[in-house]
Parts: sequence; C-alpha cells; structure tokens
Amino acid sequence: MAKIWNTTNFETEVLKSDKPVLVDFWATWCGPCQRQTPIIEELSKEGYAVGKLDVDENPSIAQQYGVMSIPTLIVFKDGKEAARLVGLQSKDKLVQTLNQF
Repeated sequence: MAKIWNTTNFETEVLKSDKPVLVDFWATWCGPCQRQTPIIEELSKEGYAVGKLDVDENPSIAQQYGVMSIPTLIVFKDGKEAARLVGLQSKDKLVQTLNQF
C-alpha cells in the first residue's frame, strides 16, 4: 500500500529520504485523483517510494509547494523538488520520471 503523508511525517519520510520520493497531491472529491490512485498503488507494490498527501487535510504543505491543481505529482530528491507533473499521469510516464533520479 502506498504511504499516506501528512504534516507529522512529511519532513522525515519525504524530505529526508535517501532516495527519490513521488508524492501524489490529491483530494477525495477529485475524479482524476481517484483514477490516479491505482497507478500509485501499483508503483508502491513494485518498490518505488511513492505515496499520497491529501491537500484538504494538509493545506500548509500544498501551499508551500504551490500546488494549484490536483492531481499534482512531485518527485522530491535530497529534500528538494526535482520534477513536477500536473494532471492524471500514466504508469509509464511516472516510471520514466522516477527512473531519471
């Protein structure tokens, strides 16, 4: 199962991770976000460091990274944003993006 991040674990599990981490900024009411979820789950089962952050429950983190549309998928590497994809993304596109790092 993909990780669920929030204000209590985001810094330690995402920003301080020793490998690239893909964060899916999403909301429960968002249709495209719901369609993105199974892809995120597949990547998690395949061993990628991926997870979700609910923007309604964690607005300060979403604001900090300028998330204006959802789903927004951000790859963090060494505590910094390394890549950003906005909108529903294919598994192939996410794998390609993660494998760059």
